[in-house]
Amino acid sequence: MDNLFHIFKISLEEARKIEESPERVHVHDFEELIVGIEGELEHFIDFKSERFISPFISFVTKGKVHGVKPCAENKKFDIWVIEFRSEFIPEMTFQLYSYYHDHANLPMQKDDNFNRIVTMCELMYNESVQSIPDYAVIRLLLNTLFTMIESERRKCIDPDKRLYNTQNITFMNFLRILEENFRRPEGVDFYAEKLFMSSRNLNLICHNILQKSISEIIETRKLIEAKNLLVSTNKTVSEIGFELGYNEKSYFTNVFRKKSGQTPTEFRNEMNGLIS
Repeated sequence: MDNLFHIFKISLEEARKIEESPERVHVHDFEELIVGIEGELEHFIDFKSERFISPFISFVTKGKVHGVKPCAENKKFDIWVIEFRSEFIPEMTFQLYSYYHDHANLPMQKDDNFNRIVTMCELMYNESVQSIPDYAVIRLLLNTLFTMIESERRKCIDPDKRLYNTQNITFMNFLRILEENFRRPEGVDFYAEKLFMSSRNLNLICHNILQKSISEIIETRKLIEAKNLLVSTNKTVSEIGFELGYNEKSYFTNVFRKKSGQTPTEFRNEMNGLIS
């Protein structure tokens, strides 16, 4: 995907074309939200295949191996697909990863709450097709959409079989503390002490949930915010680096290039070209 954000609808006719094409399992470098309104979808993710009947929500995090195949034989099919880069809503990204890392699909009830979710999709689409889309509006709507979905997700959790075990709770607390402090030059020990645990145990939890170390998660959060600032502000590379706890521009640039394959300036120029 070349853009920061893209939303489109798959109708019955398009679903039939996809259904007849060879099944493609793939990995993409963006986040993907699927909102099923009508019809069925066979979804291969987390190395297993399940069939879902609308209404449903499916969130595919960046880097996951997955494939979708519409089931259009019942002559009803209508889904929204939303694709976006993690830097588009950086304040939500890590929360989404922790919510959906091993529970990508969420069955829904066709009620007023789900209808509101569909309305949010329509509002985002209508804004995205304007001659000059206001991405600040789309970003706000997308954040609101995920908040609504999370509210519905919590209602579906069996009180006797909570998805949030001790590790989930600790990890969520870590993300909360990270969100408050990632702009500071704090290391692993700072976060472990805030959670009253050893760095080793916190690292184990992070590896279990995201397959990343604490340091990698901190650095990734800084990188996402750096990308967001490069796209949404006119701050210099030095100013952005300093704001995120990097005292030297050269070090910030090297870290950015190592993680993203581009310098901050190259990334900014590419994104500005895509948005314009």
